[in-house]
Amino acid sequence: MNTEKNSTIFSKLLGLVLVLILACVIGTQGCGANSSSLRFAQISDVHYSNFEKDTSFKLLSESARLLDDAILQVNNTPNVDFTMFTGDMVNLPREEQLMDFIKHANLLCRPWYVVFGNHDVSHSGRLNKKFYFEILNGHNSNFCFNGPYYSFTPKKGYKVIGLDTIIDYRMTSQGEVSEEQLHWLKDELDNSKGDIVIIFTHVPLIEPFPSEQHRLINSYEVKLLLKKYDNPIIICSGHYHATKVFQENNILYVNTPSLVSYPNAFRIINICPCRKKILVDLYLKETNLKSLQSKAKNKGIGSNMLYGSEADRTYTYELPRKRDRNSICD
Repeated sequence: MNTEKNSTIFSKLLGLVLVLILACVIGTQGCGANSSSLRFAQISDVHYSNFEKDTSFKLLSESARLLDDAILQVNNTPNVDFTMFTGDMVNLPREEQLMDFIKHANLLCRPWYVVFGNHDVSHSGRLNKKFYFEILNGHNSNFCFNGPYYSFTPKKGYKVIGLDTIIDYRMTSQGEVSEEQLHWLKDELDNSKGDIVIIFTHVPLIEPFPSEQHRLINSYEVKLLLKKYDNPIIICSGHYHATKVFQENNILYVNTPSLVSYPNAFRIINICPCRKKILVDLYLKETNLKSLQSKAKNKGIGSNMLYGSEADRTYTYELPRKRDRNSICD
């Protein structure tokens, strides 16, 4: 009896092992080797401050703790290629605040980058865009760009583009992509038709909810340009402090919430190329500081809208390698 019982157990274990091996083989065939995937963190609207009190919805007094918690989570996540901060790194455009933020960000184990937010630069003060980039170039060994918009190749088959959507010639929370920058973006996209393109902005191209005071005033022109390209394009933004995702065929618009207001979260995004499509895995990573998250939820309004649906938070999206020009989504 014991021999038969042991034989049955062994057969079941062998069957389980074979199933697991088969699953791994199928997964490898579907998405290719791990070396072809890209994983990055997107952290938005940190609003770092070391002296301000909390506002009606921003936990400014806790911004450093929330930032350190996010950095610890990113460092404990395997195979993160880089981190991108999508604007409003500081709450007030002051040099000393930016320097403090950089000290925290430099605790990241992997390269990190930024795009401007409307809170980051002054339209009349010392911390303008030029000076901001000089500070970053001097204190971030991986940041070596000359202007407020730039591109780089983190891995073969990928193009990362950082756009400047911030208006600095007048005080406003609206955004804009300059005409000069649009021409530059077209050249970048023309040279990246075989790549998976990830674009980072502060002001989103599609609003998660309507706000005339915060919108990108020439979003139509930018979207019209993007729709001319067939390769997978992912646009990651912040600004609205809201969790929302839109897909238009080969283009995925990802809005990420704020670290300093509810839901006090950031994203880990994994891109896995397959033969005819790419898989984009979105993971919303909430703060481990749950008492602060509860405090932020109680302070704000519209928490459900800011938190989004499950598909806005953690979900796998499929983007075609080449867009079907006959699709009704065009």
